[in-house]
Amino acid sequence: MPILNDKQKLMRKLQSCSFALVEANLYLDSHPTCKMGLEYFRKHRDEYEKLEAEYVEKYGPVRAVQSSAEKKWDWVSTPFPWERGES
Repeated sequence: MPILNDKQKLMRKLQSCSFALVEANLYLDSHPTCKMGLEYFRKHRDEYEKLEAEYVEKYGPVRAVQSSAEKKWDWVSTPFPWERGES
């Protein structure tokens, strides 16, 4: 297995949190009053938001809405997060 740099490790953590949120979302769709499910979702949502903010600060936007472009749409002029070798 290849050795991951800090940027790749952070992206993996972000991807893991994202996966947990999708799974929790699906679970809560059929168990909307489950307190443990809601707690699990909130925990991973908070962690995702923290990790995403850290990634954006260090390496740039993860989503197009995070682009700070004013004079030129730069979202498509650089590799997308999944094309940057993070995964």
